[in-house]
Amino acid sequence: MAQVSIRDVRKAFGTTQILHGVNVEVADGEFVILVGPSGCGKSTLLRMIAGLENIKSGEISIGGRVVNNVPPKERDIAMVFQNYALYPHMTVGENMAFSLTLVKAPKDVIRQKVGRAADILGLDKLLDRYPRQLSGGQRQRVAMGRAIVRDPQVFLFDEPLSNLDAKLRVQMRGEIKDLHQRLGTTTVYVTHDQIEAMTMADKIVVMQGGHVEQIGAPLDLYDRPNNIFVAGFIGSPAMNFLPGHIGNNAFRVGNLSLPLPNTRGVEDGKPVTYGIRPEHWMLDAQGVPATVRLVEPTGSETQVVAEIEGHRVVCAFRERVLQRPGEILHITPDPASAHLFDATSGKRLA
Repeated sequence: MAQVSIRDVRKAFGTTQILHGVNVEVADGEFVILVGPSGCGKSTLLRMIAGLENIKSGEISIGGRVVNNVPPKERDIAMVFQNYALYPHMTVGENMAFSLTLVKAPKDVIRQKVGRAADILGLDKLLDRYPRQLSGGQRQRVAMGRAIVRDPQVFLFDEPLSNLDAKLRVQMRGEIKDLHQRLGTTTVYVTHDQIEAMTMADKIVVMQGGHVEQIGAPLDLYDRPNNIFVAGFIGSPAMNFLPGHIGNNAFRVGNLSLPLPNTRGVEDGKPVTYGIRPEHWMLDAQGVPATVRLVEPTGSETQVVAEIEGHRVVCAFRERVLQRPGEILHITPDPASAHLFDATSGKRLA
């Protein structure tokens, strides 16, 4: 059983509070991603799970055992870092076998485990090469292989793809997800890239300022964000936000009206923020006028940056858009996909 439980965990550096009572449950075999902007505390939390940072208060358990005071080497975890941390004087095979060599595992066991990991990661023909002879993606595979041979209870990944170029990042995302599906090992993964989080995770933990803002499956967070922060962080391009108020059973922004989502108990005159994702705008000759500022065709869709009553919005259309900057485009939101947020607290109005 490799469940990871994080209960009311707090951390401070001097007088600066980094984590404020974090609670996260990671089920056995689950792939959980901690995501948030730089400085939100996600890497600190991962290092606390690994035993590389002390806990001010609270409790972390791995496989039902409280590990607050357990040294890293006794936690039965394996960590893959942002930098590959490979020994340049060792071959790929020697790098992967290093942890087993340290504990003086039998040579046939080392050979078997390294061979299995190399086969899983497609490194079987590279075992005699040195790190300098490998590409960035191959080096990252070696780092993962070094973790796999340990057969740990939990894999910990600390932004492992941030040093790769865009194409390799996409490739490695798929490889890490496939690796998890094949091994079924409990995994906690840290990234600031919400696309990585959306495409790879079973469950996402969104953090900000040392607090957990929301925990849920990727599409749950995308479709039902708890607040403006989660709504704006999850999704690319980000959700559009328009400040205004409720009036005559519609959302009023300046002199224009937008249809309301199916939200109960929102009284007339209440100041709210209207949220709509770029793909949920529709071209409509009867819609509100938007002044085109930028048109970005990507092939599969056309992204349009426009202004509505002085507020910038981003739209993503499957149709070809022929308008030029300065011209008027008439658009309307899909009310079933719109959100209302309290103007003061930022919480979504359900």
